[in-house]
Amino acid sequence: MSEFFRNRKDEEKELIKKFENHIQGKDFHFFDVEELEKVVELYLDNDKFMKALKASEFAVEQFPFSVELLILNAHVLASNTKYDSALQVLDRAENIQPNDVDLLLTKANVLSISNRNKEAIECLEKALTFAEDKDEVLFQMGMAYQQLGKYEEAIKNYKAVLEENIDHESAIYELAYCLDVTDQLEGSIAYYEKFIDADPYSYHAWYNLGVVLHKLGKYEKAIEAYEYAVAIDENFASAYFNMGNTYSALEKNNKSLDAFSQTLRIEGPSAEVFCRMAETYDKLDQADLAIKYFQKAVKFDSLYDEAYFGMSLCLIQQEKWIEAVHYSKKAIKINKHESKYWQALANAEYQLGNQNSAIDAYEEAVALDPEEVSLFLDWSFIYYESGDLEVAINIIKEGMEDNPDASELYYRMTAYLIEYGKYKEAFIFLENALVLDFEMHTVLYEFFPRVETQKALFKIIDQFRKDNQ
Repeated sequence: MSEFFRNRKDEEKELIKKFENHIQGKDFHFFDVEELEKVVELYLDNDKFMKALKASEFAVEQFPFSVELLILNAHVLASNTKYDSALQVLDRAENIQPNDVDLLLTKANVLSISNRNKEAIECLEKALTFAEDKDEVLFQMGMAYQQLGKYEEAIKNYKAVLEENIDHESAIYELAYCLDVTDQLEGSIAYYEKFIDADPYSYHAWYNLGVVLHKLGKYEKAIEAYEYAVAIDENFASAYFNMGNTYSALEKNNKSLDAFSQTLRIEGPSAEVFCRMAETYDKLDQADLAIKYFQKAVKFDSLYDEAYFGMSLCLIQQEKWIEAVHYSKKAIKINKHESKYWQALANAEYQLGNQNSAIDAYEEAVALDPEEVSLFLDWSFIYYESGDLEVAINIIKEGMEDNPDASELYYRMTAYLIEYGKYKEAFIFLENALVLDFEMHTVLYEFFPRVETQKALFKIIDQFRKDNQ
């Protein structure tokens, strides 16, 4: 650590100590507005939200007419989900300084978080009349319209952001999303080309074009756009990162690794980039290298759940079930709302023979993502294998309610009902399965290895094919 940063850290510690001694009555000190702002920000930076709240309230008591401190107090209240209180504080600040853009942006943000997007837009329209740099105001307006489902208005505002500031990355991605939702991505190419015609050396314009082309699946053209961007600015890390993702989509994995390496060269270590590199090594069937890079990701960011999940998948491939359970649980501990993490855990637990744990994990996964058909297939198979066909059948029925057009579920129901001896019902489901996806009928043969059963099924399926030609 340099001498400069060491001194700054010491100053910060001294300020916090001085503040806490004052609050506890051990010493008396005077704090100016800037010092109190710094105290609150240091608490926020260290996730000490309750201390930040108390410090911001103390600050407002000391300087009741400081708009900066009132805004900071509101920000801390909102961070603690006290939205109504935050808005009351902001109203108080607005009475003191009604045309403060930072205040209006903060108020709009709290209104949006509270799902009061129409009021947020009104607040932002007011801010727009006073703002010198309008891009952030326009971006928040776009987000508010997007949350209301008014995508055309959102698109209009995101485009206005880019007219003001072509480098606004968040606006680039949100615009691409809204254009995708409204089926306007193809038409937007001309919009980005307009920027390039006006300034062929605008690396952000080329980058924006690459984002849209990637979303359209035009990967080769996307690569060309990203290459122009990095030719203009050889240190444009985001373009290299996106290039890596696009090469990955093209299954040009070595080129993908090169692009990710360039991202690291420019930006330094990153859990996200390490994770993408790990996934690429996995595609190259280099599981050990994949695990190594997943480990680099969690070493850099111990709360990067995707890396723990990636490790669990690699370990499942290597049939290292105990380690796979360990890393799946780590991912779930950080983010328990991701269905695929529970599915990986369920798979590993099942392979270890921990049937009850596997069932519990599948139940969690299905609750989070009932449209993932494979969950119902794997979950029901545990009961099928243990001979509890009635439960297995009920699980498939549950899956059909959420996925009425999933042919895999109808074929699986056919197999279970045949095994259960309910042939008439089985053939009804088989007919539905054949209508949905005739070619998938071969999955039935996996359940019935006996040649006699396969011949009987083939005759029924072949007759259906002839009747429906």
